[in-house]
Amino acid sequence: MPEPKLASFSDLSPAEDDFLGDVIAGLSASPKSLPCKYFYDAHGSKLFDQICELPEYYPTRTETALMREKAGEMAAVIGPGVQVLEYGCGSIEKVRVLLDALEEPASYIAVDISREHLRAAAENLAHDYPALQVHALCTDFSQDFDIPEGIPGERRVAFFPGSTIGNFETQAAAAFLKRIAAHVGKGGGLLIGADRKKDEAVLYDAYNDSAGVTADFNLNLLTRINNELGGDFDLSAFTHDAPYNVEDGRIEMFLISSRDQVVKLGNRMFEFAAGERIHTENSHKYEIEEFQDLARNAGFAPKQVWSDAAALFSVHYFEVE
Repeated sequence: MPEPKLASFSDLSPAEDDFLGDVIAGLSASPKSLPCKYFYDAHGSKLFDQICELPEYYPTRTETALMREKAGEMAAVIGPGVQVLEYGCGSIEKVRVLLDALEEPASYIAVDISREHLRAAAENLAHDYPALQVHALCTDFSQDFDIPEGIPGERRVAFFPGSTIGNFETQAAAAFLKRIAAHVGKGGGLLIGADRKKDEAVLYDAYNDSAGVTADFNLNLLTRINNELGGDFDLSAFTHDAPYNVEDGRIEMFLISSRDQVVKLGNRMFEFAAGERIHTENSHKYEIEEFQDLARNAGFAPKQVWSDAAALFSVHYFEVE
């Protein structure tokens, strides 16, 4: 057995986030907002893992079951000898179901912004798949970037699971899909998860769980501001709510001030009225035809789509023609 090792590691030196600047800008805006990318410190990531195990939170387990059930069909339509490119790969676990089903995949490119986590996860994958060339690419996938040349594969197929596309605003989602189309090129493919529109109560419960884990996840953003930026948010004076906006087809996550209050951050003061909201995240839901139209406008042709029996979630395969 060959010695397991990474094919290569490329660090595109993604720009450091300006946490303080982004928080000040968001809290100075009207209405107030905070970027959802700051949810994921170590504690936030653990809370999100807990969310994925909640009985109300259907997306993760539904997509996982769908991938396991239909991996053979997905592999058949994708074809042999491909290079797999995964955006925001995290711990590089979801792709294993696909890699196990594909016929002789040539290589795998893992793209993530978390440098050390990416390197460790890619090394683990290379250890478990010694015949697969594994390449780790450290960059912010939400920004434009170039993929290194010389990585084997007859065709490039992008993989973007988890309905993360729903966190993009519609225009940003369209722009991101266009970048994916450019990355995979003519004849290249995209396997992507998208959460479906459904009963409003099912959606509400998924983001407002009875155990309060999603509330803790949302409030952890304020804890980060207190701990890392010297803020003085009183967490007991804010509550979580994530209603479904039927007109825009999305869950909208908020932190709501329960009283009139002033929050200090450095030498700045931010006033909150009772009931005032901080917008922290959107999660767009798409009907199958709606998402296919979005992809078509980005240069993709729908090839196949899979959904569960309850019509909760969909996994799409597209190709650039």
